Amino acid sequence: MTHLLSLRRFVRLVALVALLVLPFGPSLAQTTTTSSSQLDMTCPDSDMFGPKLFTDVCWSCLFPIRLLGMNIGTGDRPTGASNRILCSCDNALGIPVPGIAAGMWTPARLVEIVRKPYCSPTLGGRTLYSNARLYGGRQAMTLDGNDKSFYQYHYFAFPLFAVMELFVQPSCNAGGYTNLDLMYMSELDPTWNNDVVAFFLNPEAALFANPIAVSACAADCTAASVGVNTGSDSMFWCAGCWGHLYPFTGNLATKSSPPRDTSLLATKATAALHRRGLAWKTFGNDALCGGYIYPMIPKSQYRMSMMYPIAEASGKCCHPIGQSTFLWGEWRNIPAVGEDFVYMLWRYTDCCLN
Repeated sequence: MTHLLSLRRFVRLVALVALLVLPFGPSLAQTTTTSSSQLDMTCPDSDMFGPKLFTDVCWSCLFPIRLLGMNIGTGDRPTGASNRILCSCDNALGIPVPGIAAGMWTPARLVEIVRKPYCSPTLGGRTLYSNARLYGGRQAMTLDGNDKSFYQYHYFAFPLFAVMELFVQPSCNAGGYTNLDLMYMSELDPTWNNDVVAFFLNPEAALFANPIAVSACAADCTAASVGVNTGSDSMFWCAGCWGHLYPFTGNLATKSSPPRDTSLLATKATAALHRRGLAWKTFGNDALCGGYIYPMIPKSQYRMSMMYPIAEASGKCCHPIGQSTFLWGEWRNIPAVGEDFVYMLWRYTDCCLN
């Protein structure tokens, strides 16, 4: 990661380049995608660190911004988000410092869902380890003819606002990351490819392996698809229309579409990291001075937008966890060259500006 040097300087350079190449954006993007896919079709380059860093980000997902008790822009906030106007947080000496309560959606994480182990489309289509096993993808099972899916994932810190120096406030940046950073790789996690091992780490999965718990996900699907997040956090074992979150593995016995399967796996990965204390809750009055460990995924805290292979970047381009892929994504994959996916996780953050 040290070879990324100062990512801030790089982004400034990219901004200048973007201004020069945007008039030729469509043709340039097509050429770049073709050339990268010719290099390695099993490990494509998402070309993220270029004009796409600006053109393929769902900027409308930022809203609403909550400031001084008022909403700027339109959009939804999580149920339980802070409604305070003023706040205070202790400084390094333990002295309370008053401030103004704020809340907003921020681009916080990237999740790669890939077929080839150690392949990173975000890092230019690089294979980080050449002698890899456990290749993923979709294949037919000989017993019943159904499809089975398995993918690896990579979880990146991606505090885009801090990288671009647009908004830097410690209490608004849970985890303190200020640059692109690889946080987790499923290839190094023995629970990701083995359902039995995963069960011993998350034994609560047995509570939800029954028809009643599974059927409850239908209500979660409806709520996510119509944009209602009330109660969705209480059904933490569901991922709406995408399926059941348990077990936290990369195995899916399903005939669903690639966008639906990979969205479910990205949510599973995030839920697993919450369970292990590696992902935090960042909204509510208790989070005004910083995020805190929350073992069950607060689904309403997150929105997702696809960055690769076909970006969600126009209109209402980010979606809640579990929203039907027929509303946003069934057409967002390209056979052979676009079967690896990169999702941006937008995270709602309440914080104290002081």
